[in-house]
Amino acid sequence: FLFLSFAGMVQKLDQKLPVANEYLLLSGGVREGVVDIDLDELNVYARGTDYDMDFTLLVPALKLHDRNQPVTLDMRHSALCHSWLSLRLFDEGTISKWKDCCTIVDHINGATNYFFSPTKVADWFYDSISIVLSEIQKKPQRGMPKVEKVEKNGTIISIILGVGSSRMLYDIVPVVSFKGWPAVAQSWLMENHFWDGKITEEEVISGFYLVPACSYKGKKDNEWRLSFARSEVQLKKCISSSLMQAYQACKAIIIKLLSRPKAISPYHLRSMMLWACDRLPASYLAQEDYAAHFLLGLIDDLQHCLVNKMCPNYFIPQCNMLEHLSEETVMLHARKLSSVRSDPAEHLRTAIEHVKAANRLTLELQRRGSTTSIPSPQSDGGDTNQPDDRLAKKLQQLVTENPGKSISVFINPDDVTRPHFRIDDKFF
Repeated sequence: FLFLSFAGMVQKLDQKLPVANEYLLLSGGVREGVVDIDLDELNVYARGTDYDMDFTLLVPALKLHDRNQPVTLDMRHSALCHSWLSLRLFDEGTISKWKDCCTIVDHINGATNYFFSPTKVADWFYDSISIVLSEIQKKPQRGMPKVEKVEKNGTIISIILGVGSSRMLYDIVPVVSFKGWPAVAQSWLMENHFWDGKITEEEVISGFYLVPACSYKGKKDNEWRLSFARSEVQLKKCISSSLMQAYQACKAIIIKLLSRPKAISPYHLRSMMLWACDRLPASYLAQEDYAAHFLLGLIDDLQHCLVNKMCPNYFIPQCNMLEHLSEETVMLHARKLSSVRSDPAEHLRTAIEHVKAANRLTLELQRRGSTTSIPSPQSDGGDTNQPDDRLAKKLQQLVTENPGKSISVFINPDDVTRPHFRIDDKFF
């Protein structure tokens, strides 16, 4: 709930953000591959050392929710899965509000086109958050979390908040939110998929985002990446628990093993898992005791993708997400994966030990914090640790107890003390 009040305050600064805004909250940070964003510019944070719980919050800077037909984007200047965004799609009031966050292109006929700039939007968002946090520090309120770190990582803003004895990492991603489905992914809907008959097409194509991420040869100031985060949340409902266990185990292994050079992210692994669900018989994937088989299968699929330097985006298959990698990089990672395949149990044990060590460190830091009882500079020195801790745990519980569900947050900028949660279609 904690950053959400900050977001409401940001909205009140210059009224740029939509008044009736909807924030998508995802369990896990950007470094966990929750969204498809390049990791090159992200500082390294470690669970246990820097934070205890991590979340990604997608904050719409613009919303385009009044279209029923497929959304056509300006992809003439971009690589596949990317787009520029002209503010011509919006009204004059929106253009006036956001002119300072655009790159301007003058045409021969005298017309001026404003292209929404991901880098300028991220700069504006970081500056706005900094102003809000500064105001909070000047007028501390009882129960407000301690701001331990605020950093801009490329176009992502990372905030670590001390909440009682817990530290919560929020990766804040400014996005453009669309209702409906992009025309470039329309053919994907014509294919057969593992989720057919399990969830409705309306649930899968309820909306998509543009996230501030550029292709490897694109123009950073103009280019956004298409993100299907809302659809991915829905598709997770249709994946068996044993396959999800295998995915989490494989993710833990590759995060440690394939971190240098940065080439493979958990997002690639998740895409491969979705492809495997389309490819393999549903009866096989439903086997409850096949988690070990699935883990080996995911390792083999990843190895295959590396050797062939081919990992199609699940929603836009013509986009190869490994196309930019050098032969040396893919072969280096393929050799590392060969060592995992020869003794997967040992690598999994190592990954589990890393998690246990992080948990031990968290508990030790929490124990020290409870014995020293140093008041937060943003609190009034009162005993706020206990309710704050419950708040942190409630947020974690909200996410973990609703796997595969879309968790959105609505903020009323006139009353930022009361965020309003929606889990799928139920309100809280």
